[in-house]
Amino acid sequence: MDKILVHGGGKLSGTVRISGSKNSALPILAAALLTKERCVIRGVPDLSDIHYMLTILSSLGCEVERASGTVSIKAEKIRTEAPYELVRKMRASVCVLGPLLGREHEACVSLPGGCVIGDRPIDLHLRGFAALGAAVRVQGGNVKLFASALRGNTVNMRGTHGTTVLGTDNVIMAAVLADGITEIRDAAEEPEVVDLANFLNSMGAKITGAGTSHLTIEGVKELHGTDYTVIPDRIEAGTMLVAGAIAGGKLTVDHVRPDHLAAIIGPLRDSGFHLETSARSVTISPNGATKPLHLETSPYPGFPTDMQAQMCALLVRAPGVSVVTDRVFPQRFMHVAELTRMGAQIKLSQPTAVITGNGHLSGAPVMASDLRASAALLLAGLQAEGVTEINRVYHIDRGYEHIDEKLNDLGAHIERVQA
Repeated sequence: MDKILVHGGGKLSGTVRISGSKNSALPILAAALLTKERCVIRGVPDLSDIHYMLTILSSLGCEVERASGTVSIKAEKIRTEAPYELVRKMRASVCVLGPLLGREHEACVSLPGGCVIGDRPIDLHLRGFAALGAAVRVQGGNVKLFASALRGNTVNMRGTHGTTVLGTDNVIMAAVLADGITEIRDAAEEPEVVDLANFLNSMGAKITGAGTSHLTIEGVKELHGTDYTVIPDRIEAGTMLVAGAIAGGKLTVDHVRPDHLAAIIGPLRDSGFHLETSARSVTISPNGATKPLHLETSPYPGFPTDMQAQMCALLVRAPGVSVVTDRVFPQRFMHVAELTRMGAQIKLSQPTAVITGNGHLSGAPVMASDLRASAALLLAGLQAEGVTEINRVYHIDRGYEHIDEKLNDLGAHIERVQA
């Protein structure tokens, strides 16, 4: 098992190209199950989560080819059961449920794994499937779905902490081949949902309202193959912007959608950094001392929960008191204990972390607990004195394509070694 050694103190500068969106690519790959024709999907990042999804699709009977960020999938004959030994590794594997139900009217998929971030049930997914006419049973760790036919209906996707992105994705994929019209109320508005809808529309689906809280899906008889490119990863872009804030001279993130980054750019400006945007890039540079912030996560277009840990790593250096509240995943603060080991002054009372910036961190052995926590520890290591040893780096490989190599190209000193 690998570990990462971050030698602190280096300055970052230059330009980094952002990879395709993981959170777009995963449901889009699953959506290729909805047609017997070949789908070509471009801009797919080289991540362990992507590898797991392609392995699952192969196990379901798909012909899968992959080369240089392009994936070709032909799902002419498919099976409807995804086993635990594959599904357990990744929460997003649950998004094969919708297309299997939509195309074959049945599915049996083990309850998913992935990052351990509190209670992340799939009740909203199952409620949506039931509204479309599916019989739903959870037994022996498996979700079993069956429908003699799927019929359009009104589905509400709001849960205790807001709407659900994967749940919205799943219901969309189940509904595109259903009879009649489906309306999704309180739909997730994230760009990744829009990307999935655009992919499905390019296959012949009839989806309107993507990017708003009210989606309408007119069912069609069949879908055809397509050639499609996924959007850039806004969370990787945000993480790199924070890296530039922490250790930057002047750093440009390229191949991005600046409109997708507004909720991240705003707080970075409020924290004292200068940011310039162009049609496809954002540049961050110093502009005086880092300022403390009050941040609260919320569904898009609010500040993303997937950037909460990284901002904590930045704010430990801001003189004064910062307050970070996570309303989306209130238990998503497992990075706090590790940042404290490095010298950060953070008091945690979930769902809020109160950070007293002291401007000084020391390298230490730390443990990555989930994907975004691992990114926060890497960012903390960039500013720490000495060497930060990050264990369980398989988490970071789930969501960041060659992040250590990209940061080294910008001037960091990061080693990947065998643990």
